[in-house]
Order: sequence, then C-alpha cells, then structure tokens
Amino acid sequence: TQSYPFILATIRIFKSPVLTEKRVVAMLSVLTTLVLIVTIFSGFMYVKQPGMIFFPTKELSDSPGNWGMQYEDVVLHTADGIQLHGWFIAKQNAKKTLLFFHGNAGNISHRGQSIEIFYNLGLNVFIIDYRGYGQSKGEPSENGLYEDARTAWNYLTETKGVSKDNIILFGRSLGGVVAAKLGSEVNTDSVILESTFSSARDMASELFPLLSHIILLRFKFDTQGYVKQIMDPVLVIHSPEDEIIPYSLGRKVFDAANQPKQLLEIQGDHNSGFLQSQPQYRKKIDEFLSRDQFRPSS
Repeated sequence: TQSYPFILATIRIFKSPVLTEKRVVAMLSVLTTLVLIVTIFSGFMYVKQPGMIFFPTKELSDSPGNWGMQYEDVVLHTADGIQLHGWFIAKQNAKKTLLFFHGNAGNISHRGQSIEIFYNLGLNVFIIDYRGYGQSKGEPSENGLYEDARTAWNYLTETKGVSKDNIILFGRSLGGVVAAKLGSEVNTDSVILESTFSSARDMASELFPLLSHIILLRFKFDTQGYVKQIMDPVLVIHSPEDEIIPYSLGRKVFDAANQPKQLLEIQGDHNSGFLQSQPQYRKKIDEFLSRDQFRPSS
C-alpha cells in the first residue's frame, strides 16, 4: 500500500499532454523510488530466504533403540570439512539399503514412523541429518545438502561396502530434491521421491504469485531438471490433498522422469499422508522394489 501514491503520481504524469522538464524530473523521481523500494525488498527477502526454507531442530528426541531396532551411530566428514551424524539401522538378512533424506524441518529422530515402514519391508536404512540439523555441524545450504548426500553415498559404497545396485534413494519433501540430485550423479537400484516439488521457482510462484517475479531467488532446488538425468527406476509419490506442496508440482516431477517410472497417488496431508494411506502405501512401494520390469536391462 505504501507504493500506491507513487503509482498514482506516475499515471498522472503520463496522462499529461505535455511532458515538461519538471514533469520528466518528477517521473524519474517516482520511478527511482519504485526501483529503490523493490531493490530493498528483494534484498531483504534474499537474506531471509534460508530462514524461510530450513527449520532444523538440534535436540534428538528419540532413537531407533526405542523403536526396537539395532543401529549404529555414524559420524561422517564431508569434503568441505563438515561433521555429519546419522544412523545405520541394519535389518537381519536385508539385501538392499535405503538411503533416507528427510524434509526441511526437525531431524532424524522425528522419522521413526517412516523408518519403521522401510525396516519392515526388509531393508537396511541409513538416515543422516544434513549440516545444521540434529547433531550435524555447520549451517544448511543448497550445495551443502548435496555434498552431505554424496558423503552419505560414499560411506555406504566405500566404508560399508554396499553395492550401488543395492541402494535405494528415498527423499521426502525437500529431501526429494536431495535424492534427485544424487540420483542424477550416480547409478543405483532406484529412486523414490515423495511429496516433493519441481523447483524453487515453481514453489515460489505457488506461494507468492506476484512477488516471485521480482524477488531474486537464492536457491534453485531443480528437482525437475535432476530427475531428467536419472536413468534408474523412479517412483513419484504425492497426494492431491497435499496442502503444502501442490500435487501439480509433484506431477511435473513425474512427467520429467524417464522410464521406467511409476506414480503413486496417496491420500492425506503433506506430513502424514504416508500414514493415512496405509496399507496401500507400503504395498505399492514393495511392488515397485520387487517387480522385474522396474529393473533396467543390462
């Protein structure tokens, strides 16, 4: 509303039949003020964007031991010198390991219900906290999250000796971008992207239709671009009832994915749709991981 007087003044100047020198100066003054307001606002929003995206919690409120699962505390060090923390949860006689990338809030201790589903599907689960989350050091950033994912991958393939063909990448919400980025760089068993968005620009357009065109975005989070580079089987999961990340953005991710791919529509909201969609959710993931047509031919 503060800009309305400037806009009205500009309209009056343009409607004048004669642009005198005084009017030209007035017009330039109005336009300069508008540009200054937009620049200051855009700069403010640029600085504030990390706080609008990352909501880490430092304290761990639970552990796999409380969920009846044996696990290893894992400490990793990234190539840029950040110490990360994670849990490797081993399932007896498991052949495959799921590498879990969580969303933008909380930490690994808040993912027990999801971990239990994959554990009961007969999978080992390796979950890490991104830098700045839980017991991991540092501050979160887009490139930092991607580096954290590479570090987790290297731990599984090099330290644990897990074959890349036996690793499933799973990402929910913001974690879907992280999983897609890693999946674009490595060959793996398959990639599961749940309740994620196509890009930061698309998400901004949904949240701020007008402002998104004048704000300089600090992040790309180009899931749609990354998924185009994935050659392994992809399962995209999304609820049409998702109130945080619109289903249409999840659909864009699926449309961009290469074959073989599957789309699983679930019910419920963003944070608990996977629970509200049981037992179909668990069943469909099990089918996706076990059916031969979702294995690339050698």
